[in-house]
Amino acid sequence: MAGFVSGGGLYPGLMRTRDHKNGLPFMKMHGLGNDFVVIDQRQGGTPLAPTLVAAIADRHRGVGFDQLAVIEAAQDADARLVFYNADGSPSATCGNATRCIARHLMDETRQTALTLVTERGRLLAEDAGGGMTSVNMGPPMLDWQNVPLADPIDTLHLPIPGDPVATGMGNPHCTFFVADAAAVDLASFGPAHEHHPLFPERTNVQVAQVIGPDRLRMRVWERGTGITLASGSSSCATAVAAARRGLTGRKVWIELDGGHLRIDWREDGVWMTGPTAHVFDGVFTADFLGAG
Repeated sequence: MAGFVSGGGLYPGLMRTRDHKNGLPFMKMHGLGNDFVVIDQRQGGTPLAPTLVAAIADRHRGVGFDQLAVIEAAQDADARLVFYNADGSPSATCGNATRCIARHLMDETRQTALTLVTERGRLLAEDAGGGMTSVNMGPPMLDWQNVPLADPIDTLHLPIPGDPVATGMGNPHCTFFVADAAAVDLASFGPAHEHHPLFPERTNVQVAQVIGPDRLRMRVWERGTGITLASGSSSCATAVAAARRGLTGRKVWIELDGGHLRIDWREDGVWMTGPTAHVFDGVFTADFLGAG
């Protein structure tokens, strides 16, 4: 029967199941409710087909996730990370998943700092103390070509109703500043702007409300996924957009549906700090993998 089995630790129960030999181990993690399936392929593995990724993302017939991350071995870093959206499409970066995996690797190796390679580039992660993990998501991309946008326009004021800001954080973001973030019908507002022709690679969509000079309330629609409880790269993009507009300083708290992240836009990049959770370990059965 297609499905998965689960267990704890380094798969002690799973090692005894008939499905483990031909199955695929995974971890379920989340950062503020922004949830991930993480597959460790540092010892080798095959690329995941988009259809399998989408099958795993199905919250009724698979496991469900906002993004899927694959950990790969890297010669010049502690690990390489590859990301997928829930629809099976690739994503260059995922901030909360990066923090979750960084915490997992730091716990595994007892390191307090490490370097991860993504399509975004080399990202430094650090133990921030108190169970918090920080990741430098790199400098924001503020030029239209690097977001990317379809036309050479000012990224600080897009010619879209609502006057949003475009920011690249390895993936594109479109941030709207609104009077009441909770009042926005994100289920319709998000997809309407995800596919706006100004964004040839689609875009993540944020609605943000300024609470104070160092605090923002933000909700997010993620491209290829939908509404999520939190988003690391979206939080970074929103903080950058607010600072560029002069609405806040460069160090802010982002209040999301799932909790809070601390964002600090420094000279060396945008640092994101927050909690992580490793929920459970499991194995996708051979039957499920064959069906996907």
